[in-house]
Amino acid sequence: MYWTLELASKLEDAPWPATKEELIDYAIRTGAPQEVIENLMEIEDEGDVYESIEDIWPDYPTKEDFFFHEDEY
Repeated sequence: MYWTLELASKLEDAPWPATKEELIDYAIRTGAPQEVIENLMEIEDEGDVYESIEDIWPDYPTKEDFFFHEDEY
């Protein structure tokens, strides 16, 4: 399983919180790339409910990661 920003961004508007099955259904209905569906299928699932993409890909960068310190400019 591998995630990229482009692949993970396909799940930003998913109906969080969601189960693995709900995320797969969302990815299929929205026409996400096959890699997204394959990545979701590879998740070891014990009936967990995921609150956000960070629960699936902990290294997912947040918007805060891209902001500069405005007072420096």
